[in-house]
Amino acid sequence: MTSPEDATAVVRLDLRAGAAALATTQAVRDRVAEQLGRAGLPEPDYPLFLVTDTPAGLTDHQLQYELLSGYRAVGETRILVLLVGSSPGSYAGGEEAYLPDRRLVRPTTLRASTTGLVWAGDLRSARTALDRREPDDPASLAVLVDLLSVPDVFVRVLKNLRKLPDSIAAPGVRLLEQDLPTEVRDRAWRDALTRFAGEDTGAGDPVDIVPDSRLPEPLRALVTGRDSRGQGHRRPDGQANLAHRTCAESLDRADEDLVALRSFPGLLHPARRDALEADLHQAREDLGGFRALVERALQGGGGAAAPTAEATARLGALGLRVPAADRAGERVGEGLRELAGTLLGDGLALRSVAQHFTALAGRVEPVPGTALLHRLADHSEESVTRGSATEYAAPLRTPGAALLMAGAAGLLGGLWQWPAVLAALVVPVLFVVVALLGANRLRTGRRSARWTMGPRVAAVAGAVAGAAVAYAADPPLWLGGTGLIVGLGLTAEAVRRLWRDAADSWAAGRGTTALRIALDGLDDLLAELVREHWAAEERLYCADAARSVAGMLRATAAAADAQAAPEPLAPAGAGGSGPYEDDDWLSAPSALETPESGAADGDADDGDWAAAHAWDNTPDRNGDHDAGRDDDRYGGDPGPYGAPSPAAYPAGPDDAPWESGEGDHAPRWLDREIGEGGPDLVATLAGDLRNTALAAMAPYWGAVERGQAGALALARTEQRVRELLSAARHHLWHYGVLAPPPYPADHRARTTAAGLLGTDSLRVAELVGREADRKAVVQLSSPEQGALLSRDPGAALWIRFAPGTLQGEIEAAWRKSGSPVEEALWTSSGRYAGLIRLTPLRMGVVDTVLPRQSTGGSARTDADRAEPSVHAEFREDDRW
Repeated sequence: MTSPEDATAVVRLDLRAGAAALATTQAVRDRVAEQLGRAGLPEPDYPLFLVTDTPAGLTDHQLQYELLSGYRAVGETRILVLLVGSSPGSYAGGEEAYLPDRRLVRPTTLRASTTGLVWAGDLRSARTALDRREPDDPASLAVLVDLLSVPDVFVRVLKNLRKLPDSIAAPGVRLLEQDLPTEVRDRAWRDALTRFAGEDTGAGDPVDIVPDSRLPEPLRALVTGRDSRGQGHRRPDGQANLAHRTCAESLDRADEDLVALRSFPGLLHPARRDALEADLHQAREDLGGFRALVERALQGGGGAAAPTAEATARLGALGLRVPAADRAGERVGEGLRELAGTLLGDGLALRSVAQHFTALAGRVEPVPGTALLHRLADHSEESVTRGSATEYAAPLRTPGAALLMAGAAGLLGGLWQWPAVLAALVVPVLFVVVALLGANRLRTGRRSARWTMGPRVAAVAGAVAGAAVAYAADPPLWLGGTGLIVGLGLTAEAVRRLWRDAADSWAAGRGTTALRIALDGLDDLLAELVREHWAAEERLYCADAARSVAGMLRATAAAADAQAAPEPLAPAGAGGSGPYEDDDWLSAPSALETPESGAADGDADDGDWAAAHAWDNTPDRNGDHDAGRDDDRYGGDPGPYGAPSPAAYPAGPDDAPWESGEGDHAPRWLDREIGEGGPDLVATLAGDLRNTALAAMAPYWGAVERGQAGALALARTEQRVRELLSAARHHLWHYGVLAPPPYPADHRARTTAAGLLGTDSLRVAELVGREADRKAVVQLSSPEQGALLSRDPGAALWIRFAPGTLQGEIEAAWRKSGSPVEEALWTSSGRYAGLIRLTPLRMGVVDTVLPRQSTGGSARTDADRAEPSVHAEFREDDRW
């Protein structure tokens, strides 16, 4: 038996009208391809055919059944025939006697083990005894066909029919449908698309960079690996290291000379200053040589394009060492795919994810050496000279300790009485002499070095204060002499500090600091150049692939915006161009929004009820269909998965949507529960769209890993995204909100019915958990057909089914009530739940015949139908 996972769709065929068009094998295959192609599905490996027919059509359409039974496929073909109406000769009117020997006649083609028949003689859609509906009421038939089109239900019904005599049964049903109104589903779908796509605020807007800890390992190695490769970028025996070491040694000698200059001998003798200037001149020349080497390295480190292997070789010739990539670029495509899944799984919109990928490309892309040349000007000779002048022009800062010592020295040296008070001038004079000597020693050309005025002023002020104190206190001579000696000691320390600061300032103005900064900056520039060459090809490929992914994500967002945009109404008589031109799921009524059966009563003779309820698609009824088109209720031009085109439903002022309540459109065995949408509806649909997008991108990642993520792969991915978004839209319309789309889902459990629909799953649990008795369901059989059913209550088979997404909630409700139900069928559709009872027919009811030839139904008359044995070579009476 075909398992549900092997079957992806049920192909619907209606042989009550238009059967002549399926007279060849190619015509059947074209019809199947049309339905599956509209749904975006390939040829089925295990075809499932749901055929709607009348009992008389079993022998009339012998050729069509033979073609369906012989449909070529990898696996076996399964056929479920839904018969509506009574068998020929049972009753044709109120005056005709009931003929008990005229039962159900079927050809031997339908006796195969892969075929089953469900005979609904009367759909029993009337809610009151006065409401007399036709036996094949379109509103009820649409629901029954929609239910049997669920692959899980199809397979289970066919499996149970095989347990019954001749695989034939009369159904009884009780259904509960939970869904959303059209406008609510439409609004939720568009809101989910908008949330999924994100706002188009411009690709250049800033975005928070994904932390390195969250990057997948292949990408993290490329992003962070180069930052840890800056050590040892110069070979010990290379040109770059030699030039750098020569300049550094010159600067080291200049630093030693500066230490000697800062001492008292440096103040007294000019030799130490001359040695410092000589070493600084040599350091400038050595820095110029190192700068020239850096410039050659930058010019040879790649042009406008990324660094190449040739550029790496030129760097090696200059004594620079570029570490090996160590297979860091492996699994880049896998890393990008994992990153996309992580970001989408976090709920980020497509355009936000695209910005993250663009930022990643900027981080990982290697920078060519020529792009770093402009930074060489920051370390040029002019920049060093400008930096030295800036240092020299900076105002000298007088240390607070030196000022304090100068003032104290002047004060202690001024404690004299007249005429010895002249000794108070010793300390201020010493400060003046040292200032003149220091400024002259640090003279540059014709300009003397600057010397701070603060100590001299402090010494004079201290001497005046000391003389004033001595005049008032009349200290002894020994106190004045002692004060002068201590003052001279403080003067010496203050002068040492002042000379040291003045020498440092002068040396910085001559370039000691600027030269050291320039040397370090040039070396850092070389290290950055080497880092940019590390794994250059791998990083370039990663950057290009990341930008390609960003473009693909933005194209996907644009496709989502196109899906969310309101669709313009097509003019009358204009045919659509897309694969779903006749199936506008969101704006058209659902498959259950059918007109009353009386809408077609005037179009056909009452005696031919099959023709009376075949849909008329003339231009007078449907302006958007071509004249002469054979489009019956489930044949002609089906929508996706064989669904009838919404355009097939005639519109009129009396057509009220089913969401308004359980009106005349709903059969009495169908209860409808209308939700207004739960709090998790939009978020769940957006998550479904993310899973859909990831499924659409799956082939694209293979192209990324192969290095073929070009325009062709991008165009194919965009087309696949559009197709899968349309398929997701189709799935939402036909299978409801509760059923997840048939794409790889995330690991999180789907939310409850209350979160999605705003309804309670308790009603579903109560219905599916009812006791198996004849009061629970409505038998879809006419009174005359009821006499043909088995009287054994235990012979009937029951099918309890509910949406698989509600399994946890329903089983929890059953456990809470203490009466769990075993062997429930959990379906992939989220719309229907309920009970199906399959009642076998009595012995001797079914006749199996072998016609002499396959004939089309159009060639037979009512008299032929009354005597099927005319076309039979022999008949087998099925009795047990």
